[in-house]
Amino acid sequence: MGVITFTEEFSSPVPAGRLFKAFVLDFDHLLLKLMPQVFKNIETIEGNGGPGTIKKLNFTEGGEVKYLTHRIDALDKEKMMYSYTIIEGDAMDKIESISYEIKYEVSSNGGCKGKIVNKYFPKGGVELEEEKIKEARAQAMGIFKVVEAYLLANPDAYA
Repeated sequence: MGVITFTEEFSSPVPAGRLFKAFVLDFDHLLLKLMPQVFKNIETIEGNGGPGTIKKLNFTEGGEVKYLTHRIDALDKEKMMYSYTIIEGDAMDKIESISYEIKYEVSSNGGCKGKIVNKYFPKGGVELEEEKIKEARAQAMGIFKVVEAYLLANPDAYA
């Protein structure tokens, strides 16, 4: 089985710059604050936050996943584009890696629109279960919605 690619477009009433600052630039701190029941800690293993940086996300006890490690591949603050690859994790027995490319754009209504491209790279000879992929994508969108709700409730945050 080859690479499996999903492309999703989304819109938000939150301005693009605020979402980018919160969800990308301050991801580590904000998720620990907003979702302590999910994230135990996020540690930088290597790098300074730019491309090449490797981070390990440790999840709280009781969940399916204990940790994921990702590498930042690109970070363009001007174009509000971010890409990273999950390169390791205890739930990655069938997957070599998962890459994400996220782009935020200003929309005419004062909010933003965005595009996410996910690429799943299965290990040789492995069939990925579509249901598992859908679950993972729904969880990622759930995290996005938590951040979006926080920004809507706190209009001065990341302004």
